[in-house]
Order: sequence, then C-alpha cells, then structure tokens
Amino acid sequence: MLRSDLHSWRKAMRGILYVLILGTMLGNVVLDSSARAQEAPSVEGTQTIAVSERTEDADIERRLTGILASAGWYRSLAVEVKEGIVYLDGATASGNHRDWAGSLAAKTEGVVAVVNRIEVQPEFTLSLTPVIDELGRFGREALTYVPLALLALLVLPLAWLLARLVSALARRLLRKRVASPFLRQVLARAIALPVLLLGIYLILQVAGLTGLAFSVVGGAGMIGIVVSFAFRDIAENFLATLIMSIRQPFRRGDWITVAEHSGIVQSMNARSTVLLSAEGNHIQIPNATIFKTIVINYSTSPGLRTSVDIGIGYDDSVTHAQTLIHQVLTAHEAIIAHPEPMVLVDALGASTVNLKAYFWFDGQTIAGVKLRSAVLRQIKNTLTEAGISMPDEAREIIFPQGVPVVSPSEVSAVEPPQGVATPSTTAPSNVVPASDNADVTSAEGGLETERRAIEQSIGTTTPPEGRTDLLGGNDSTRSHDEPPHQ
Repeated sequence: MLRSDLHSWRKAMRGILYVLILGTMLGNVVLDSSARAQEAPSVEGTQTIAVSERTEDADIERRLTGILASAGWYRSLAVEVKEGIVYLDGATASGNHRDWAGSLAAKTEGVVAVVNRIEVQPEFTLSLTPVIDELGRFGREALTYVPLALLALLVLPLAWLLARLVSALARRLLRKRVASPFLRQVLARAIALPVLLLGIYLILQVAGLTGLAFSVVGGAGMIGIVVSFAFRDIAENFLATLIMSIRQPFRRGDWITVAEHSGIVQSMNARSTVLLSAEGNHIQIPNATIFKTIVINYSTSPGLRTSVDIGIGYDDSVTHAQTLIHQVLTAHEAIIAHPEPMVLVDALGASTVNLKAYFWFDGQTIAGVKLRSAVLRQIKNTLTEAGISMPDEAREIIFPQGVPVVSPSEVSAVEPPQGVATPSTTAPSNVVPASDNADVTSAEGGLETERRAIEQSIGTTTPPEGRTDLLGGNDSTRSHDEPPHQ
C-alpha cells in the first residue's frame, strides 16, 4: 500500500509541477503581449504645423499630402481642402495610422475641421517575418522566467516531501487515538494538505501572480462545492466508508445479508465491501448501499434460534407428539439447553395438525442447515416408531379409466396388471434402523460449519480493488457458515 501511495503521489506532484511551470511562463508572456498590443502608438509632437504667413487651402493640401505620402502608410491617398475643412481619403493597414493622419491634419495651421474617410484595410501577406519576430520575442521573455522555473523545481518537491513527513508523523500520533485505519489516513492527509498548498502559494507569489495565488486559496471552497455536486455519488460513497470504518457494523469473517446478498465478509476498501458467498463467488457491494440498507449480521451473537415444521394426523395425540419431539430436541448434543426448546401448535391444516419446533444452537461452530436436517430426520423416525402418522396434504386424484370393483371371492382370480406391484399382506413394520436415530450421519457431513472448507477451496484473496482492508477482526474468533433460516 505504501509503495502504491508513494507512486501515485509522485505522479500527481509531477503533473502539478509541470502545470505550474508552464502556466506561469505562458501567463506572464500572454499578459505582457496583450498589454503591448493594446498600447496605441502616440503621435509625436503636439505643435501646430506652420504652412505660410497667409494660409491658403492649396498650401494646406500640398503640405498634408507631402507629409502623409512620405510616411508610406497609405494607399490611394487623396487630400482635399475646402474653406479650411480637410477631407482625407484612402486606405491604410492600421487603425492607428488612420487616427494619426486625422490628428496630423487637425494640428495643421489654418484647418477648421477634419473629415477622416481613410479606410482600414489590413494587408494579407505570406511573409513569415511577423511569426518569426513573435516567436523570438516569446523565447526571450521565456528565458527571463528560467529562474522562476528553477525555484518551482526546488520548492515544490521540498513541499511535497515535507507534506509526506507531516502525514507520516500525524499517522503515527493518531495510531493510538483513532482505531479506524481509514480515518487515520484521511486525517493525516488533511493535516499534510496545507503544507503542500503553502509551497504552491509561495511559487505563485514569487512569480508575481498574486491575484492567481489568492484565487487558488480563496476559490478552494467553491471548487470543493462544485466537485461535490459533480461527484455526488463518489462523495456519498466516501462518507459512507468513513462512517462505517468508525462504527464497524461487521468484522472480517462475519456472515451477513445485505441488499439481498449473503456471504462471509472478506474485506472493506474505500469503495466497496467484498463478500464470499456460499457458492464461492466474490460479491462487491458499494459502501453507500450498505450504509443505506438493512444489514443482518448472523455472527454478532453466538446463540441463534431456528425452527422446523412437522405435520401429524388429526387422529393422533398432539400432546404425545409434542412430548416426543421435545425429547428429541433436548437429547440432541448440538442444541442448547437454555433457552429451552419449544414445540407449539402452529396451524390446523387441511389434512394435518402443523407443529413448529423452536430450538437454539451455537452459531459460531454449528451449521444451521445441517442441524435442521439432523433434527427433522430424528423427529420423523421417533414419530414413526410411536405410530404417529404424518399424512400427505389433501389432494384430488383422478382415474381417467375408472376404478374396477372386485369382490373378495374374485381377488385370487384377478391377476394384477403388468407392472403393478401386489400389495403385501404383512403388517408394516415401525422398526427404524439404529443409524437413523444418530445425531449426525455421514451424508450430512458433520454439523460444523463449512466456512473454512469454502475459503480453502476458493481462496481468501480479494479482487484487485481490495488493496486496503479497513476492517478489524479475527477469522478464528467469529465465523459462520450459513444463516440459520436456510
């Protein structure tokens, strides 16, 4: 786990470092370039341009035409002056050049007003000179941020190492105070996070990106809210894991039923809980589902109660049958004497009086399904020996070909149909083999749980997601095979 965390931390820090260096360099270059591009070239000189002692329209027109033509910025230039009003026509590649021409005309002596009709028409050229010049300027400005990049390469790894040390120290201090390993890990990372943020803030502050630095620190809460809404299910699952790791509703080796799935708890990681079913399947249930669902834990209490149903005939004594069944339950070595077993009349069926026998057993060592099998077998044998009938359910039998009626004198003369067994004239025997009265038979495979056999045949290894086990418990102290109702 430590190696995987260290590797993930290294990858994350390397990515943050690259982003900070590149973002710092690009941000400063773009800001400088944008500021330079927005600065309009100023028109040098604010003095009025003298033409002659007596200003004539022709003189003004000739003077402005010569100045604008010598600048070389204008195409199809035409200057016309009427009664001191200057009309400028033509085209230029820049809006700054257009404004410069209007300002120049307004400052000329004898000019009353200026009508600037020069159009801005950018020139499209295939020259790479502007691109090369821009790349050169970008490279020169990028070199000025090399010291900042070196500072980031030095400060960020130091901040990461310091955060790791703080996290390890916090985990060591919390080891005796916090029992949950998952909660210790969360608290340790929460304590170490400000150290890493301080290193990032220092780099941004030295880079001159104070506004960005405050935005990073001040916007952390807003980012957390946005992320919590975007990853609501993940956050819900994380909080459920945190609470479950503190409360510990079950432990490793417990048999539980949750979300219609039953199995032995193998492990719990930050995302899900892994169960091993009786069929040998690994079942991963999200922790949020477990937190919001009813969980039945069959291993929290050593004593468990189960029941069996028996139907006897209406002609038989119910009290006698209850006594016989109670004797079978009290004599069985796997049934606990206290609380005492009970045999109650459950219902009056169509053809039987239904009895229900309740008894307790040690759920940590005894399998409920095996014990029920042994108890039913012994009860059936005991009632058979006592001559108590256990009739089948009432049903309607239809004979499509009718029922032949034969008198007693004709019985010997009538041959039974082929394939039909001749009824025996001997009375049925109620003698039961001695092996049927045993507490357990070889077919039942013993009364102990099959949990260890399942884990040995399937293996206790969990899927790859279960790297960190957040559960406590000992497999040998709390174990279960199957829930008693099965």
